[in-house]
Amino acid sequence: MTRSSTEQITGNTPLINEARVGPVAFITLINPAARNALSTTMMEALSTAISKINDDPDITVVVLRGEGPVFCAGHDLKEMLAHKEDADGGRAFYDRLFSQCSDLMMSIVQSPKPFIAEIDGVATAAGCQLVATCDMAYASEASRFATSGINLGLFCSTPMVALSRNVSRKNAMEMLLTGDMTSAEEAMRTGLINRSLPKDALTGEVMRVATRIASQSPAVVKLGKQAFYRQLEVGLTGAYALTAEVMTENMLMHDAGEGFTAFFGKRKPEWEGK
Repeated sequence: MTRSSTEQITGNTPLINEARVGPVAFITLINPAARNALSTTMMEALSTAISKINDDPDITVVVLRGEGPVFCAGHDLKEMLAHKEDADGGRAFYDRLFSQCSDLMMSIVQSPKPFIAEIDGVATAAGCQLVATCDMAYASEASRFATSGINLGLFCSTPMVALSRNVSRKNAMEMLLTGDMTSAEEAMRTGLINRSLPKDALTGEVMRVATRIASQSPAVVKLGKQAFYRQLEVGLTGAYALTAEVMTENMLMHDAGEGFTAFFGKRKPEWEGK
């Protein structure tokens, strides 16, 4: 496993750890004293790491983790409150903060690499948004989730975007309006996570899924992930038109021909595309 740390923009305390096992990259939030909060510096560190991973053709899957009992508690509340004292009441800072967070979430969606969230603890507010934004999510049975901003007089409007695209409207509204914690079992039932697992089985299952995805054609995984999110944003007719074009494009790729030939030849395919 190769390891490196990304430093804060100011100071020497690392906020994330980057590691790699073969084609699988790991990004771990390592600021448990601050509940792995998405401060402006944490989000900048994450964005930098994602950009670097996107440019690495040898990485095909990304696993996102959090150190300590809290996966991610959302935005840094102390940082947010401090800017209430700005001359403009914090408007300029809040505009930048929430735009930065939205850009971070979009960078995960738009990345050609699938992102898997591995949660062993609590994910609240923008931390829950981070879970919902990842392409897949697996959690230990003790993990809990909430969009808890409502309890502080702040509706989780940006977390709502990812949440409402994963769970049903009524489940999303219940989480948003009550701020109550949701168990891992309930999160699995409503579609926020893929599976709830015993703590000692979590990492093994995440690695199994990541390795399985990494065995597929990177070019086809990229094509498929992009098509998945594009078709969600159009109507039914448009979705079929779009995906029909994608299927044709896919069939013309080298890796489709290689996959078919390998299947009929009863051998393992040798993927070309990155």
